[in-house]
Amino acid sequence: MSPSCCGNGSGVKVGPGYNSPQEAQKGPKEKILYLPAIVPDASRPDYLVTIDVDPESDTYQQIIHRTHLPNKGDEIHHTGWNACSSCNDGNVKRKHLIVPGFASGRIHAVDVFTDPKAPKITHVLEPETILKETGLSWPHTSHCLGDGTIVISTLGDAKGEAKGGFLVLDQELKIKSGTWTDKPTDYGYDFWYKPRFDLIISSEFGSPLAFKGGFDPSLVGDKYGNRLHVWSWKTKEHKQVIDLGPDGLIPLEIRFLHEPSRPEGFLGAALSSNVLSIHPNGDSGKWATSTVIKQPWTPVEGWALPEQPPLITDILVSLDDKYLYFSNWLRGDINQYDISDPLNPRHTGRVFVGGSIRKGSGVTVTDGEFKDNQPEIPAIRGRVPEGGPQMIQLSLDGKRLYVTNSLLSGWDKQFYPDMVKNGSQLLRINVDNVNGGLSIDEDFLVDFGKEPDGPVLAHEVRFPGGDSSSDIWN
Repeated sequence: MSPSCCGNGSGVKVGPGYNSPQEAQKGPKEKILYLPAIVPDASRPDYLVTIDVDPESDTYQQIIHRTHLPNKGDEIHHTGWNACSSCNDGNVKRKHLIVPGFASGRIHAVDVFTDPKAPKITHVLEPETILKETGLSWPHTSHCLGDGTIVISTLGDAKGEAKGGFLVLDQELKIKSGTWTDKPTDYGYDFWYKPRFDLIISSEFGSPLAFKGGFDPSLVGDKYGNRLHVWSWKTKEHKQVIDLGPDGLIPLEIRFLHEPSRPEGFLGAALSSNVLSIHPNGDSGKWATSTVIKQPWTPVEGWALPEQPPLITDILVSLDDKYLYFSNWLRGDINQYDISDPLNPRHTGRVFVGGSIRKGSGVTVTDGEFKDNQPEIPAIRGRVPEGGPQMIQLSLDGKRLYVTNSLLSGWDKQFYPDMVKNGSQLLRINVDNVNGGLSIDEDFLVDFGKEPDGPVLAHEVRFPGGDSSSDIWN
């Protein structure tokens, strides 16, 4: 491993971010948030909003700035950083939020350093350039590496057919020597890396042509994935494919324990709605998975299918590696598990903040846990949340969980058309990070249905100083 990926030789971190997850937990309380606002009909550009979450501020719970993108139809999805706690280059600052356009293939660098409350776009990498040099499209997860390189996973080719790959950029948003690996995968989506274990591991969503307009269950066998791909961090060799079988249909987000010396991670399988543990397979040098949280589908009437999957769409691990959180976008609940023993998680909290089986939804539960007990979703600051919980982000101290409820505009239109019409929301969940437990903060809600130019859809939350899903320690 090169020195730039593991420090300056002194054991003292010299780059941006925090020395360790333990140090990050002691970081300052969040005062502003960044998150994308997606225009569902692409009639005007998407934008990045800055939200004031400082209770002492006169503009608390308000959008205080909007950074509009220059083009329509980007469909901002996930964002990342030019540099984070993995970077040990003292000359590099956490200055730019990297904002890929999932649908357009365009990538933006937004300066949040010069004026954190009023970010500005400084660089735009056009899709034509990316396609010409790499043949990749549909950029998704952006991670910063220890040498200051930015790597972005991709899902498509020039036609929008499935093609998993990795785009490599420098700090000026210029493409570095093509792709991270010469071996494309059938599908792409998320990835995580653990340098001490010579590991990069990636997941599979599906073909952009299949998922961009909504979800057709009949295409699951042919146009969606159910495998993990294991790569060597050192050599970039594609070393292993893990077939997840029926327990791992449509594997999306990957999160590992933050402690760099621990090899355990977790995967949320969206359609199967299970959480799988990722861990070394004994001394074989291979990796394995185990289904550690299994969720039943809900028997229903008045919905598209006779059974409804909970549909896990996001997961994260607290910085102290004590708790795992995940959202069920269709069922409508957020769950907390104690993962002190990663192979035997213990359920410690659940809260409903939306979903398709809520009372009054028109969907009737016919059997199982929620028969005659369909959840009632309370109004928060006069607004009943739309949709279901989707992206989640945990405060550094582990006490506040921020939640948005848009997945993809095509899926939102299919499953939650009222949310598309009325706009989505940002919610906050109170977390008991000592004994376990979740509850809705009934005094916090940001309503994206009240935007000046019309309702929009909110997606992934970022804190200016990094968070539990953006920063990786080497």
